[in-house]
Amino acid sequence: MQYSYFGDPVFAIDVTYTPGHFQSEVSGTIVIELFPQWAPITVENMIEHIEDGLYDGIFFHRVINDFVTQSGDPECKANGVYVPGLPAQCGSGGTGETIPLEHNENLSHVDGAIGMARGTEEDSADSQWYIAETEAHGLDPENRDDGGYATFGIVRDGMSHVRAIAEVPTSDDPTGTDLDNPFSTAGRPVYETKINSITMIGIADPDGELSMQTASEDTESSVGTTVVFAGLFVFVALGIGYVIIKSNSEEEATIYEAELIEENDTSKTT
Repeated sequence: MQYSYFGDPVFAIDVTYTPGHFQSEVSGTIVIELFPQWAPITVENMIEHIEDGLYDGIFFHRVINDFVTQSGDPECKANGVYVPGLPAQCGSGGTGETIPLEHNENLSHVDGAIGMARGTEEDSADSQWYIAETEAHGLDPENRDDGGYATFGIVRDGMSHVRAIAEVPTSDDPTGTDLDNPFSTAGRPVYETKINSITMIGIADPDGELSMQTASEDTESSVGTTVVFAGLFVFVALGIGYVIIKSNSEEEATIYEAELIEENDTSKTT
C-alpha cells in the first residue's frame, strides 16, 4: 500500500472542523487512492456513493484518537445546528444495500488506510467507512476470529487533517479504551467535523517527476517508504464516471511487499 499504481481512482474529501475549545475552524482536503485491483467490490461501492453525493454534508460521527475516524452514515447530518448525539439514528444508518467482505493479502490496516465499517455479520458493510489514524492491525482478518474488516485504499495527502480530527474534543473523550468494532457510535465530536463534499478527482500516475522524494510531515507514512504525494500523482481529468487502467505487468503486480504486516497489534481488540 506504500506504492501507487497507475489508473487507481483517487478522491478528495473537503473537510471543516474545530481542533479544540476556543480555536478557529479549520478547512482542508484529504486525498485518498483506492485499490480496485485488490478490492473491486468495495471500491465500486465507495465510488457509487461518492458520485451519488451520499457523503456530501455529513459529519464524522465517531472519533477515537490513535485508532480510527469514522464517517459515511447519510443519517449523520446537522439539522441547522450541530448537537452531539443528534440525530439519534446517527451512527447506525446506511443505504440498506450491503456488500460482501473483501480481503487481499496486499491490504492491511496500515497508518492512513481506509476501511469499511460493518455490523456483527461479515457481509454487512454498507456506506460507512473509517480512516486508520495509526496502524490498527488488530482489525486485520488474520488477527481476529470474526473475519476482520476490509481495507481498500490509503490516504495520499492531508494526513495532518486526519490526525487533527482524531484529537478533537468528543462527548466521551476516549483515551485508548479497547473498542472492538468500528461500527460503534462512541466518540462523537463536540463540534461538527463536517464533510463538505467528496469528489472523484482523477486517476493516479505514480511516475510523476517528484515520486520517491522525501515526504513532509503532512504526508509521511508509517510503513517505511516516504514520498512526496503532491508530486506522486498526475491526475487525469475525469468526464462522466471514471476510468480504471489495470497493468498486466507481473512485476508491477508484485511490487507491494507483503512483509509490511510485521506485527500483530491486538491492543485495540478484546
